[in-house]
Amino acid sequence: MASNDSDRIGFLSAGGILSIVAGAFEVNGGGIMLASAKLGIQFRLWDFSLYPGIWFEHIIPVGSPWFIIMGGLLVVLGIIAILGGIWALRRRSFGLSLAGAVCVLPLGILGIVAIVCIALAKREFEVGD
Repeated sequence: MASNDSDRIGFLSAGGILSIVAGAFEVNGGGIMLASAKLGIQFRLWDFSLYPGIWFEHIIPVGSPWFIIMGGLLVVLGIIAILGGIWALRRRSFGLSLAGAVCVLPLGILGIVAIVCIALAKREFEVGD
């Protein structure tokens, strides 16, 4: 899919926007994890698959180091995804754009779609500005 100045809508724009939106979700989720660990908020998990008909309540400890590490990792991945999405929309660096899309993979299908869109639009980087 070759690009010209009048054709800004395509796979690259879709991949960049997906990276930015999903990166914002990651930053938000990681920030909530870090804030809840700092404030000592406890999450409750309803597990009714083990006991049908009875709601069984588990408490997830959020002060554990793994919770803090995972929250920090999500924030870092989200920031890289946002930067990659911005670079994709500006058609600057294919490598950083693809790395940003890969950082969205923890969100599942959004990451896969972002990677496919940016990979299919590699020629738009070569035509460039």
